[in-house]
Amino acid sequence: MEFFIGGMGACGACLLTNPLEVIKTRMQLQGELKARGLYTVHYRNVFHAFYAVGKADGIFALQKGLVPALWYQLFMNSIRLGCYQCFINLGWTRNSKGEISIPRSAAAGAISGIMGASVGSPWYLIKTHLQSQSVKEVAVGHQHRHQGTYEAVSNIYHKYGVKGLWRGVTGAIPRVSMGSATQLPTFTKAREVIDGLQILPPGSWRSLFLASCVSGVVVVIFMTPFDVVSTRLYNQGVDANGRGLFYSGFMDCFVKIFTTEGLLGFYKGISASFLRLGPHTVLSLVLWSKLRIYSGLDKKHHVPETKLAEEVEVA
Repeated sequence: MEFFIGGMGACGACLLTNPLEVIKTRMQLQGELKARGLYTVHYRNVFHAFYAVGKADGIFALQKGLVPALWYQLFMNSIRLGCYQCFINLGWTRNSKGEISIPRSAAAGAISGIMGASVGSPWYLIKTHLQSQSVKEVAVGHQHRHQGTYEAVSNIYHKYGVKGLWRGVTGAIPRVSMGSATQLPTFTKAREVIDGLQILPPGSWRSLFLASCVSGVVVVIFMTPFDVVSTRLYNQGVDANGRGLFYSGFMDCFVKIFTTEGLLGFYKGISASFLRLGPHTVLSLVLWSKLRIYSGLDKKHHVPETKLAEEVEVA
């Protein structure tokens, strides 16, 4: 149940934030391995990108890759959030005094992230391919030209085997482990501090929202460079043997981005990342926490039925 609830919470968030994921992916691929001023800027900022995508590809293009995105969130976050909660339940995230330990929580988050990223990697690969697809006028990055989710899975499998479905996982593991190592501990600690201050009712949506906002800011700052590298690795074209045309792996991609695009290259699409990751973090963590409370798994913040009815009415 812990694993299922984690995945469902993330899927709920994904339904609302997927358009921002499309924009983020396009902006991260724009000007790939080119210095500033040497490439055409199709997407000047987040709001212009929404306009450009809607005008060139149609309004429904803003939900490209939704199916694999939902599968990715279900698989990845079921494992990530489920494992992290198990670590909490076992007491591995607290020190000998019973207090939340940031180093232990970060380690637990990183381990959970690695496990989740490994399982969900094929869906992230397909999602990235579909979200980057566009008409020639505003196309960025390699264009894979899949007709849909399951055709993409079939094509990649038949050309490159099972291994081909996990191409790019070397970028996903550091991305998600960094995200989890910063997101989950900061959310847990912020929630504990907010509950301790008693400024909001413990377990209320307002308390969870505030803790999630704190977590979202921290995640964007630390995770964006890894997110850019991951997007590049997943989206690059491959040769007949399945080897990447641009990058041989995580470190190769990291070095090439730095030498050609500079430090700012790692923060391409950060505005879209924040607008996407902020709400996604808030929604997924709030939904996850609320589902745990209402299912009775969270004994500390469990809401009686009478109180639940009052809270739903207020919300």
